[in-house]
Amino acid sequence: MKLVCSQAELSASLQLVSRAVATRPTHPVLANVLLTADAGTGRLSLTGFDLSLGIQTSLPAAVETSGAITLPAKMFGEIVARLATDSPISLSCPEGEEQLELTNLSGSYRMRGMPADDYPDLPLAQSGTPIRFHAEALVKGLRATLFASSPDESKQLLTGVHLRLDGEGLECAATDGHRLAVQRLPHAVEAVGPDAPAAEGEDFAVTVPARSLRELERILSGRGSQEPLSLFCERGQVVVLSADQVLTSRSLDGTYPNYRQLIPPSFQRSLVLDRRAFIAALERVAVLADQHNNVVKISSDPAAGTVTIRADAQDVGSGSESLAATIEGEAIEIAFNVRYLLDGLKAMGSDQVVLQCNAATTPAVLAPVGADEVFTYLVMPVQIRTS
Repeated sequence: MKLVCSQAELSASLQLVSRAVATRPTHPVLANVLLTADAGTGRLSLTGFDLSLGIQTSLPAAVETSGAITLPAKMFGEIVARLATDSPISLSCPEGEEQLELTNLSGSYRMRGMPADDYPDLPLAQSGTPIRFHAEALVKGLRATLFASSPDESKQLLTGVHLRLDGEGLECAATDGHRLAVQRLPHAVEAVGPDAPAAEGEDFAVTVPARSLRELERILSGRGSQEPLSLFCERGQVVVLSADQVLTSRSLDGTYPNYRQLIPPSFQRSLVLDRRAFIAALERVAVLADQHNNVVKISSDPAAGTVTIRADAQDVGSGSESLAATIEGEAIEIAFNVRYLLDGLKAMGSDQVVLQCNAATTPAVLAPVGADEVFTYLVMPVQIRTS
């Protein structure tokens, strides 16, 4: 392998693929990044893969000799990041050797790697017709739901986001058992070919680990291209192609909970509030709530048209704030984990939100008012102790 490439492009590509490199590798080569130089295409490909999540990208390079090698991702990335940005990088590795020489205006370095043949193949199943998504729509769906997935690995299926495609569009959903976020995206799909999984009214659904989708959201948010991305799914693997980047992830086995049946069909009470004012009041009251159990109590006063937010921290203090609200239904006092409320409110973009509920012990739903997209955020209330 012998080539010359841009320091900035190599450093950015290394930062990207290193996010898929194993932190506690089961095999030494999984701590490495795979470099593959192709003189025919004039590109250098980089791959990180921890056997669950894989990221591959490529950059233009003046390739004199094709070749491949794996190098320690952390060390290689840190060296490249610190090299002079105004000077190209030369990489050279004689055929059959496992040592790479890196030269830049800053200096020269030698790094010992491992053979490319030892690196596991990235699952790149691309049979059949892909589903082509508009990247900005998928990013919106992921941002609205990723935060609600569970961090508890014992609830494996809930550590992912459920992607469901039907004749009405794409639906993203995530739940940790205490709250549920559902984003409906009617215009997310560019086209579905006759051989695609979701063609001819057939529903398509897959649950993908949140970690993989966070990296996908990061990749899509940082790209400048407006080209749609292609998604393939088969044999427990999901592959997403976006410009010159590839993300591959295992899917989560099992039947995702029927979350739609959790959402009440109607509500007896509704509170419409200014979203930013609601967030600001919750964040101030949360200073006290954080001292005890993160619980805030929300009380409605239909006659006065106000909502009171209160937190009581035993042996520390208490605080309350009042907000103007449009109230329907009888007065109610209901308690929530303040962090759950804030997560949902910050995922919305509308000026106003509506909090709907039936009783202090039944699920409540937050939703944007007047927004084009359909976003539903269900939160289980906290039972208030009366004694």
